[in-house]
Amino acid sequence: MFATNELIDLSHTIAAPLFEGKNYPWEVLPLIKDFILKIGPTLDPEVYEKRGEDVWVAKSAVIFDSAYIKGPAIIGPETEVRHCAFIRGNAIVGTHCVVGNSTELKNVILCDNVQVPHYNYVGDSVLGYKAHLGAGSITSNVKSDKKLVNVHYEGGDIETGLKKFAAIVGDNVEVGCGSVLNPGTVVGRGSRVYPLSMVRGVIPENSIYKKAGEVVTIIIEN
Repeated sequence: MFATNELIDLSHTIAAPLFEGKNYPWEVLPLIKDFILKIGPTLDPEVYEKRGEDVWVAKSAVIFDSAYIKGPAIIGPETEVRHCAFIRGNAIVGTHCVVGNSTELKNVILCDNVQVPHYNYVGDSVLGYKAHLGAGSITSNVKSDKKLVNVHYEGGDIETGLKKFAAIVGDNVEVGCGSVLNPGTVVGRGSRVYPLSMVRGVIPENSIYKKAGEVVTIIIEN
């Protein structure tokens, strides 16, 4: 349930080597900065250019003048970073992504085709291929009691050893507008979260999260 390949197709991110040898995908979160600093200088100069300190941006990306990008960061090809986006560092943004109006990123991996287009906060998280956060949806990366984050599921708790860890969001996940993914949330592939939801724990793949305690399976018709 928690193996990276059950949540995310790593062929859709340049960060794939970072996950090698890890038991759980959240183990990569403390390693993002050093990984960017390592691979940034090796990126194809025909595709990427360095813009500022430790910031590599694909030449085909569209970066609005009002956006702010602090390194270390990598912005992939054909990606849009829109008006007043705030990228605070330690961010890997894939190909064909949208980082939208007033969206803030910090210590994240966004796989290809991810959309965080309107007033989103994404911190200490990994978003899989084609994941989409509706307007105003955020990840909450620190517990109110400031204790280490655990992943809660039916089989018990998994200790992450991390003080800051918000969410692992699988491929093709749709998160409705105004939702909050609380610390230690894992959303399985192909699942949907109703708008205005407060999510905690684990949502199985191909499910619809309506509210706490009400999760139904998506019926896939051939």
